[in-house]
Amino acid sequence: MDNILEVLKFINNLMAFVFDEIGKFITGLLGKGPGTELVLMILAAIGLITFGAVTMMALTWFERKIVARIQDRIGPNQAGPFGLMLPLADGVKMLTKEDITPANADRWVYLIAPIMIAAFAMTSLAVIPFAPRVAGVNLDIGAFFYIAIGSGSTIAILMAGWGSNNKYSLLGAFRTVAQLVGYEVPMLLNVLPVIMLSGSMSLFDIIAKQTDAPGGFGLPFILFLPVSALVFLISGIAEVGRSPFDLMEAESEIVAGFHVEYSGMKFALFMMGEYVNAAVVSIMFSTFFLGGFAGPIFIPPYVWFLAKAFSIFFIFMWLRGTLPRVRVDQLVNLNWKFFVPLSIINIIVVMVMSKLFVTFPAQPGLFVVSPLVYMAIMLVSGLGLLGLALTLASRSARRERLAIAQEAAEHRVANQAFATAQTGK
Repeated sequence: MDNILEVLKFINNLMAFVFDEIGKFITGLLGKGPGTELVLMILAAIGLITFGAVTMMALTWFERKIVARIQDRIGPNQAGPFGLMLPLADGVKMLTKEDITPANADRWVYLIAPIMIAAFAMTSLAVIPFAPRVAGVNLDIGAFFYIAIGSGSTIAILMAGWGSNNKYSLLGAFRTVAQLVGYEVPMLLNVLPVIMLSGSMSLFDIIAKQTDAPGGFGLPFILFLPVSALVFLISGIAEVGRSPFDLMEAESEIVAGFHVEYSGMKFALFMMGEYVNAAVVSIMFSTFFLGGFAGPIFIPPYVWFLAKAFSIFFIFMWLRGTLPRVRVDQLVNLNWKFFVPLSIINIIVVMVMSKLFVTFPAQPGLFVVSPLVYMAIMLVSGLGLLGLALTLASRSARRERLAIAQEAAEHRVANQAFATAQTGK
């Protein structure tokens, strides 16, 4: 184990050395000035795009293998050892496919949509903290930037549905508006408690608050905010259109949804946007609630970063292989009748608890407690709120089922009476 840690430490130091030397070389070559900053930004953008493309290829292979295992299949096993070359083969296939544009399509809208959805997905990678002092851009409003950029995919998907001039594409786009716009509300509402506890919208500050750094709790926020973590995760799955919330591209209902008329690399851009967005949701969940790249023992930050993000994406794959697709009414009711009210009440509970209990004497509050006690109080209050909400929701669903059953029984009695009357005649 010690040897493995030493190797990981060496790789971590090597990566930091390489990044520092690249920056010093460019600065020494061009000098300090706007030109140097521009070159460094271009290199960072190229690195992020490369990371996004490699992430998509890796996740497609992992998903196929894991879903195959869930369904008692082998999965990819022909293209290279263990099917590892299959993502590359998919890319070659997309490049060689015929590029078709429907005759009745709004050409420019149709062509711009896949570029936009891939661009928004790649842009959301810019604020991700990969390791200490390693991010495309270190914004003080990183959390807000993520929410704002994430909503751009809705516009691109609506453009794809409208520009294709196809009824199935348009129906998929309308479903997208109802789903993505709706589930952005609980996502935003459950980022607010994270910002309240950390006191900052900077993603680096949010991670630091979950570590043993001065002023930090030393514990991940998922222990303080279980309701926010659960609702954010489910809302994130709905935001990227993954199963069981994949209504906007339901093959059995609307062929393939908004991208039914796309082929070749334009279709590949949609797939890239979907997988990169799913990866970003996994990364942001690990940043907000699992401490991001920080870990309890010395393992290089990028290892913690990848391990936490992949563990969340594994949940995405697990749900795809096990759960059926929900109905449209279930999707909407879950959001507006359960998640949104629960999120608002959760914000109120967090506000009250934050004013009653503090972890430092300098903070305004009634009681000063240790971070561990504060965590226990927040965890109990959050789980209590979640249990109460689930109880009320189950009772409401039971009353609705009984009302439907009673209405069906009344219809059955009425039909029997009508049939008897007709027989008597």
